[in-house]
Amino acid sequence: MTKIIREYPNSFNLPKRIEGLSRLAHNLWWVWNIEAQRLFQYIDTQLWDNVNHNPISFMHHVDRTRVNLAINEPTYLEQYDRTIARFDQYMADQNTWFHQSYPDLLTRQIAYLSFEFGIHESIPVYAGGLGVLSGDHLKESSDLGLPLTAVGFIYNQGYFVQHLSEDGWQETRNALLDFSEMPVVELLDENRKPLQISVELPGRKVYARIWELEVGRIALYLLDSNVEGNSPADRQLTARLYSNDPEIRISQEILLGMGGVRALSLLGITPDIWHMNEGHSAFLTIERLRDLVKAGTPLNVAMEKVRAGNIFTTHTPVPAGNDQFPLWLLDKYFSQVWTELGMTRDQFIDLGRQAQPWGEMFVMPVLALHLSERANAVSELHGRVSRKMWNFLWPDKAERDVPIGYVTNGVHTKTWLARRMGLLFDAYLPTGWLNHIDELAYWEDIRSIPDDELWGVLRHLKNKLVSFANEQTRQAWLNGRITPAQAVAGGVFMEPYALTIGFARRFATYKRANLIFHDLDRLTRILTDTHMPVQIVFAGKAHPADEPGKLIIQEVYRAVKDSRSGGRLVFIEDYDMNIARYLVQGVDVWMNTPRRPNEASGTSGMKAALNGTLNFSVLDGWWREGYNGQNGWAIGSEREFANPDEQDAADAASIYDLLENQVIPLYYDRNPEKIPTGWLEMVKESMRTLIPQFSLCRMLKEYMTDYYVPAITENGGSK
Repeated sequence: MTKIIREYPNSFNLPKRIEGLSRLAHNLWWVWNIEAQRLFQYIDTQLWDNVNHNPISFMHHVDRTRVNLAINEPTYLEQYDRTIARFDQYMADQNTWFHQSYPDLLTRQIAYLSFEFGIHESIPVYAGGLGVLSGDHLKESSDLGLPLTAVGFIYNQGYFVQHLSEDGWQETRNALLDFSEMPVVELLDENRKPLQISVELPGRKVYARIWELEVGRIALYLLDSNVEGNSPADRQLTARLYSNDPEIRISQEILLGMGGVRALSLLGITPDIWHMNEGHSAFLTIERLRDLVKAGTPLNVAMEKVRAGNIFTTHTPVPAGNDQFPLWLLDKYFSQVWTELGMTRDQFIDLGRQAQPWGEMFVMPVLALHLSERANAVSELHGRVSRKMWNFLWPDKAERDVPIGYVTNGVHTKTWLARRMGLLFDAYLPTGWLNHIDELAYWEDIRSIPDDELWGVLRHLKNKLVSFANEQTRQAWLNGRITPAQAVAGGVFMEPYALTIGFARRFATYKRANLIFHDLDRLTRILTDTHMPVQIVFAGKAHPADEPGKLIIQEVYRAVKDSRSGGRLVFIEDYDMNIARYLVQGVDVWMNTPRRPNEASGTSGMKAALNGTLNFSVLDGWWREGYNGQNGWAIGSEREFANPDEQDAADAASIYDLLENQVIPLYYDRNPEKIPTGWLEMVKESMRTLIPQFSLCRMLKEYMTDYYVPAITENGGSK
């Protein structure tokens, strides 16, 4: 095994009394432990915000006099000692849920590969929901003590920064990331050279160094092709997410899948389970096959061994949304590989072959499904859609018998729960509720929270959102980046007492961000009602190559700037995890309007429910399972229309009817103390039913029971 040296940056020359801040900064445990974040924030609140809550950058730039002031405060030192002790205890704990539940599996290993990981806004190597789910997966794996190791990419240009022109057109730019300002550690070999793997691409080798990111107890290894020895083009392979160039894309996916297997081997990690989060990493199946065949295993036996340990999670309910490559690219990139495997070209292509209207393609989920014993969708309805979509791979099976199950997504509670709401739970839920998040019985006492206390917290969180939007807009105006009209669009007229609806997500066409503008006159009347005003906050990005998505942003932005709305429509630019927290914690209603059944799961509404926000959504994805008639509202029905225009008209009418007749009257129906008791009753029912059901804790335990453990025990592992 290669000797590995971890090159930790300097200790920031901290005073010895608080030198543990360096250890905290280099482990992302602080992301879901607010007390740890406050150790940095306390020293210099303004700087903490200016560096986007990045403790590494914070300590590089903080004024030493402010540090000295902090360490002369006894209360600060008490908090520091308490937090460091909690961190050390957490990292050393050998009595986790996994240790208690599966003591006979402690030596086993799970590998988890994903194209993106959204762990925190200061590490912008994620694009959206898939990455945030991956990041939450690692955090909860750490909390539960799972023996999991993750592999992904570190994109040196991150994901793009969004700015909207005065006309509402999305403009983008990439900001080069400085890895010295991030909590990543470069891995070195015994000669103190960067630890590297390589993959074979046509006519050359491409090298990638390995960075390590500590996520609590979990190690995330990130590949980086920006190294000497690579051509300028190959150095850009890990520069940014989701290239539209098929040659770049297949090269990236070879590097992630095949390179990911090689990276773990180089690190001395031999997983029993390989979990592919979407099809981007599916080439790992080919690398594992090749390793076994090279070691002398017959191909048919090797294929069974590979299948036994592979788990594939699909997130895409639309065939065209899956990664696929023309066959000539497979000829170019894999002709040597199928020769090494002892396969013919057709045998190899058959592993991923799918006929499309434009010709035969090599489809990554098809490859993953062919070489995975277990596969799952991410909600019950998505499971049905997936079984229908992939039924052709099992022509002898009825649709209901296609071996694709489902594990409905969840969210990492500690990451998304507002501090003030958490304190309320501490006061009224049973002691230790954080260790029993997925247990329904622990949430019954939600009903005992006094209405005035719950309402006070909800108003506080909305005030934080309003202040945030105002300050963001003020700074943009001061810096000359926006006009007065754009300042109005950015939220300077937001009101802390108006019913506030949030809509924030990727601006893909099927998500129908413009649906609520179907009848603009009716919407305007709703927004500007003198006695029961409503405001709607939008945020989100369209992929730089998604022209229809950018047109929807432009349509929304033009409506936002329309003076008839009186400033009650808002668009917050450059949506990221920080803005997401303010929104899911601060709005009253979370609106989601996908064209059913195209929302595989969704998770933003789960984060909103954590914080007392009510869901107002189409019965698609997770909400179809979560809605019970008393914990939010269902837009439209479970009917699926053949004509999308008819569906849009019906769903838009449902939105207006529900707002006018149910949502708005309930919010403004107040008792003599001016508290909306009926609204709060629904909030409590929402939290009681949704928080435990849609937690990452529940999700990971399902993966363990239904996927990970069977893959290990029934098949004897897959080493």
